Amino acid sequence: MSAVIAFKNVGSMPMAEVDVMAILPTQTTVSPAPTFMENAPFSAQEVSPALGRGPGRGGRLVRGARELAKTVIPPLLGIALLLGIWALVAVKNNSIPGPMQTWDAAVKLFADPFYRNGPNDQGIGWNVLSSLQRVGIGFGFAALVGIPVGFVLGRFKFMNRMFDPVISLLRPVSPLAWLPIGLLVFQRADPAATWTIFICSIWPMILNTAEGVRRVPQDYLNVARVLGLSEDKVITKILFPAVLPYMLTGIRLSIGTAWLVIVAAEMLTGGVGIGFWVWDEWNSLKVEHIIIAIFVIGMVGFALEQMLLLLAKRFTYESR
Repeated sequence: MSAVIAFKNVGSMPMAEVDVMAILPTQTTVSPAPTFMENAPFSAQEVSPALGRGPGRGGRLVRGARELAKTVIPPLLGIALLLGIWALVAVKNNSIPGPMQTWDAAVKLFADPFYRNGPNDQGIGWNVLSSLQRVGIGFGFAALVGIPVGFVLGRFKFMNRMFDPVISLLRPVSPLAWLPIGLLVFQRADPAATWTIFICSIWPMILNTAEGVRRVPQDYLNVARVLGLSEDKVITKILFPAVLPYMLTGIRLSIGTAWLVIVAAEMLTGGVGIGFWVWDEWNSLKVEHIIIAIFVIGMVGFALEQMLLLLAKRFTYESR
């Protein structure tokens, strides 16, 4: 560090005038010492597995395999247990076909599931489609009626108090108890079965939609009142988006109940449908076909519920 001190008028004024800028360092920039990571020939990500800071590719593969095993192995064990119990019962009781005998019958049955040999002799595929058609029609009418009624009951307390005893009285009634009323009114088996699906599907939609409307925060409705929104705007812009997850829950419950009821209704009404097919196979003493129909009914119901679950997750905002 250098400094320049100049003396002016030494004889007359012995004062030293210091050049302040001159005493500053002539070199103010000091390069920092290189760090270890800058001189290292590898990056932090590359050394992290060795230092235990990251899982590495092998660790991720191991964890993925474990998660897959946790997801797949329990269902496989449950299915294996079911098949084992079934095979044991078939050994003890010769009237019940075992898994292998049922499998052989299923291979033959699904070789041509859409054959037609007359109005009452059709493949299992046509019977399943006929049942799904009845469920779709009855379920659709239930949605058209039940969801608006649920909005009204949840929005207006007077309407809720008026219809609450009626719903409480009719909801516990077995859906099959409504079948004779449908036969009496429509004079045909097919619309009577659809009527039964309508009755059993409408209650979950009404109750879940009304509950969703009641759970809408009051602040939303206060803001709508301040803004002067009309009732249709309140329903479409505020209530409907908030109530949609509850509506989908009611729809999911309704579709499961509808698929459950249609099988029993078709056993009583006859015609074409999976319920009638099961009863017809019983009259022919084809027990292995009945077991096949049980699995088909279960798989179709499972597929319907999973589709609605995926749809419900798509519109459940809390899960995002």
